[in-house]
Amino acid sequence: MQKLLSLPPNLVSAFYELENVDRTEWFCTSDPAGMKLGSGGGTAWLLREWYNNRNAAHSVEKRILLHAGGQSRRLPGYAPSGKILTPIPVFRWARGQKLGQNLLSLQLPLYEKIMDRAPENLRTLIASGDVYIRAEKPLQEIPDADVVCYGLWVDPVLATHHGVFVSDRKSPEALDFMLQKPSLKELENLSKTHLFLMDIGIWLLSDRAVELLMKRSQKEEGASDQNIPYSDLKYYDLYSDFGLALGEHPHITDEELNKLSVAILPLPAGEFYHYGTSRELLSSTVTLPNKVYDQRQIMHRKVKPNPAIFIQNAEVHIPVTPKNDNIWIENSYVASSWTLGVRQIITGVPENDWMLAVPDGVCIDIVPVKNGCWAVRPYGFDDIFKGDIREESTLFLGKPFSVWLKERRLTIEDVTGRKDDLQAAAIFPTVSDKTEMGRVLRWMVSEPGLAGGKDIWLNRTRLSADEISAQADLRLLYAQRENFCKGNWEILARNHEKSVFYQLDLADVADEFHKFGLGKPEVLSADAPLMQRVHNRMLRAQIEKLNGKEFKTDEQAAFGLLREGLLSALYERKLRPHLNIYSDQIVWGRSPVRIDMAGGWTDTPPYSLFAGGNVVNIAIELNGQPPLQVYIKSCVEHRIVLRSIDMGAMEVVNTFEELQDYGRVGSPFSIPKAALALAGFVPAFSDTSYPSLQKQLEAFGTGIEITLLSAIPAGSGLGTSSILASTVLGSLSDFCGLMWDKNEICRRTLALEQLLTTGGGWQDQYGGVLQGIKLLQTESGFAQQPLVRWLPEHLFTNPEYKDCHLLYYTGITRIAKGILAEIVRAMFLNSSLHLGLLEEMKAHALDMAEAIQRNDFGNFGALVGKTWTQNKALDCGTNPPEVEAIINRIKDYTLGYKLPGAGGGGYLYMVAKDPQAAVRIREILTRNAPNPRARFVEMSLSDKGFQVSRS
Repeated sequence: MQKLLSLPPNLVSAFYELENVDRTEWFCTSDPAGMKLGSGGGTAWLLREWYNNRNAAHSVEKRILLHAGGQSRRLPGYAPSGKILTPIPVFRWARGQKLGQNLLSLQLPLYEKIMDRAPENLRTLIASGDVYIRAEKPLQEIPDADVVCYGLWVDPVLATHHGVFVSDRKSPEALDFMLQKPSLKELENLSKTHLFLMDIGIWLLSDRAVELLMKRSQKEEGASDQNIPYSDLKYYDLYSDFGLALGEHPHITDEELNKLSVAILPLPAGEFYHYGTSRELLSSTVTLPNKVYDQRQIMHRKVKPNPAIFIQNAEVHIPVTPKNDNIWIENSYVASSWTLGVRQIITGVPENDWMLAVPDGVCIDIVPVKNGCWAVRPYGFDDIFKGDIREESTLFLGKPFSVWLKERRLTIEDVTGRKDDLQAAAIFPTVSDKTEMGRVLRWMVSEPGLAGGKDIWLNRTRLSADEISAQADLRLLYAQRENFCKGNWEILARNHEKSVFYQLDLADVADEFHKFGLGKPEVLSADAPLMQRVHNRMLRAQIEKLNGKEFKTDEQAAFGLLREGLLSALYERKLRPHLNIYSDQIVWGRSPVRIDMAGGWTDTPPYSLFAGGNVVNIAIELNGQPPLQVYIKSCVEHRIVLRSIDMGAMEVVNTFEELQDYGRVGSPFSIPKAALALAGFVPAFSDTSYPSLQKQLEAFGTGIEITLLSAIPAGSGLGTSSILASTVLGSLSDFCGLMWDKNEICRRTLALEQLLTTGGGWQDQYGGVLQGIKLLQTESGFAQQPLVRWLPEHLFTNPEYKDCHLLYYTGITRIAKGILAEIVRAMFLNSSLHLGLLEEMKAHALDMAEAIQRNDFGNFGALVGKTWTQNKALDCGTNPPEVEAIINRIKDYTLGYKLPGAGGGGYLYMVAKDPQAAVRIREILTRNAPNPRARFVEMSLSDKGFQVSRS
């Protein structure tokens, strides 16, 4: 997906290097010098530059256009680098954010999600660079119109300051007309018959709409031509010109634009944060971190003296107190000899030892410029850098500019540059050493009588705000920020209890530690929260891995700590198994398998432990039988005999050591050994101490013989190993009188998989042990106890749909442990990419449950396909070429398909469009089997789940 940015001219050449982005994916330019093109003309110019530089006129790629090339008159501190690159502090309630995040990196994920969902016809998204927009709920389907605009339901007073989409109450999805900054009276009159949404600046355009926008942006309209020079462009506004010509009853008559189809979408649970002014920088940043007050969702234990204090990429050697309100310090050094007050933004200040008292409402920005000097720029918190400096209404440092001059015994004639616009007036001195910098700064902001200050101001080159942006040395500005950041990393790590350190994207943290050559953090003490200890160990491993050093010790310690957390409760609840059958009885346990329809992976620790999980899955029998079966009976010898019918294997266990040898992956009897351990047949889980396994079995009254039958190939993807473990545990519970219900069996299965070191979540065992179709949901915490909501069976049992569910064994096997380990490692590291996908998967499971509840077969099938897309995004190994080749043969006959489980092989589940399509799929794959093992298997919904009975 292409990203096209309109940026300040000075930023264009440095952007790719500073943001470390791929030039084939990103393109940036600036508006032509001295021309005001408006958002419409600016869009036309940006697209033409992209077309001409990339030969992209006929590109079918989707593209996101961001307009961020303004002068930033009302946010001077980030004018040189552009508001779009404003650093944004990590939200205290969020996981997986990056310490170096900025407005651009926060904006993009929503725009990318929108474009991923957009119909192919909508290839262009246009947005503003000075806003951050959030959608708290999943996006709705996007209609296939020429123009689609997102809006927010807002208070009418706020709507009067923005564009407004107006729709008839009878057809709220269609635009009736658009207004720009309507009055409250207008909105009140409209409310009787119409609805209105505030325009948040997210517009999707079809190719036809883009063509007309470019055509209207030309001085002489003709056929759209990508080679027309900028001199032939005119000012044309996307919102007040193009927008007012749209809708059923547009306010501008334009035959071509009036014919464009337009749809309006409310952004689901949308939030709008503006970063256009210094005041908004603080107010938006205060609101975002304080959206969540639930202390269970906030990892660190720090309480700020005032919520409106933000310090990042900085060294601050003075205490901040509750009296310091609306303080922003970034990329700066504040010496112990400074005094700060309220409403202050401090940016770009290098290391210094100045005696400086900054008055309330005064901000400081120091900018390195290209002649090797620094520009010293103080300004007022609410200065807007607009107006004639000779007018009393033009404010500088919060007072009339003429007053500021008078206090310093200067005249208008002393000011160089244009006097009719404060933005163009040369009033900011450039200096080459820090002593002069501190002196002239004190003179400008608080000490007009300071000796030497006036001389420095008069005798040094001075720049206007515009010239500072044009001449700023952005590489030096970024290098200073990086240097401060390097020092901050070690402080954050040491003070992890009071910092956001372990909730960051730790993969990014490891990259930063590697880049700066920083040593890995110390191992956390045993009294630190367990999840922080897990994160700490995996971070240490990742840093050493990047450094090319041994990392397995820390990595294994991370997995070990996770096991400790999941097993600790079981170690405390010791068991005393007792023989609960007659000597000639056989306990027979059997279970179906499961297909995960949506939300798989969200059940997997550690993600489910800190975020909870949502999964929809179904229990199925194969060829009319539960495929997993376990038989347990007594044997005369005091030993344990393990048999596997399907694997043709047998093992005799005589000692505790042999029984505890369950960590070998691939061993045919790892599962029953671990199950026997959890049933109390090893010292760690037994409430009675025995000198040997033989002595314990003598006290138990018999030896034990366990026979397994898995009538399903290995690596099936149907949750086989987990459900087999549950079947063994449930059968042992009956044999040994342990009285475990189905929930307890499933909980112990999660612990069993930790004993085996294979890991895994809870959805497999709940999927097979519990019958039917269900939505399973958990909250955060080590005690993962799913709430089960059973869903209707109509889509699976009704004759109209029953034959549309197909299960095909691909003959391709895989072991889930490799895929699982990589994804779990990413969870340990709070990978922002993985956490974002997992959050989408959780929401997707709720959509799936609703489709099933509504008996919406078409939507159900499409959502199965979306599950597969999500799984592939989470791990590319999910869909190997051999599987893709099978899918390509039949996908046109399906609504959706997926490999159950972790993917990579095993079974392929397909939802045919109708029974006739199902017949066609069977014909194709039967006639063109990819290998001798591939075959269809009849599946049916299990209405019983796990069953246990006796002979």
